[in-house]
Amino acid sequence: MPTPPRAQPPLQRRLGLPSAIAIGLASMLGAGVFTVWAPAARAAGSGPGLLAALAIAAFIAYCNARSSARLAALHPQSGGAYVYGTVRLHPAAGFAAGWGFLVGKTASGAAMALTLGAYLLPGHPRALAAAAVVAFCAVNLLGVKRTALASAVFAGITVAVLAIVVAAGLTGPVAARPLGDTHPWGVLTAAGFVFFAFAGYARIATLGEEVSRPEKTIPRAVAITLGATVLVYAAVAVTALSVLGAGTLAESTAPLADL
Repeated sequence: MPTPPRAQPPLQRRLGLPSAIAIGLASMLGAGVFTVWAPAARAAGSGPGLLAALAIAAFIAYCNARSSARLAALHPQSGGAYVYGTVRLHPAAGFAAGWGFLVGKTASGAAMALTLGAYLLPGHPRALAAAAVVAFCAVNLLGVKRTALASAVFAGITVAVLAIVVAAGLTGPVAARPLGDTHPWGVLTAAGFVFFAFAGYARIATLGEEVSRPEKTIPRAVAITLGATVLVYAAVAVTALSVLGAGTLAESTAPLADL
């Protein structure tokens, strides 16, 4: 069975379960939770359709996350999909998976930065997005421990903001503006949009050489992170539908700001 080349000495295992969870939450609670609801509502065609799409996306994410966790336990090395593709399939598969992961994370990072700019500085979103990218790159260069600390802070702020949004929405008036009928194909399309919001749990698997007891820590971190994220997204979706209605939600450019 082929093994991935090792050009560097092993990394130090400095991260425990809380740090791995923090990195996972910071990766998952990003741009998706602020942006996917409008296009998903349009595609789903109704509030129940949107909730069904959320359930489908969560189930697919669970299957994917469980597979990633098992592979990470079997191959506790940094590299994630690159390592799994190389070892389990073929070096070419690992090469393709590695580049796919890099391109995908670059795109999702850009989306997160632009979303931050759109919400905090609507007049000049790209300027703030560029500054955010530079800032996060600088934090990553400081080492994995500081990255984990920054991730915990970022995840905490995001959860606090979402909790405030949900609380404010649940105490406000209830809107009932239906969008239309639920369409099966539309629900599947909406599930594709919502699945983007779950992207990030694979980031935990790439920490194989940087977490202590990776065969136990990574599966637990993935399960806890995904479970917490599903609960947060369900609360946000129900609140958005209750406050805005499916029709208004589908037309909103910044749905959480409209709550």
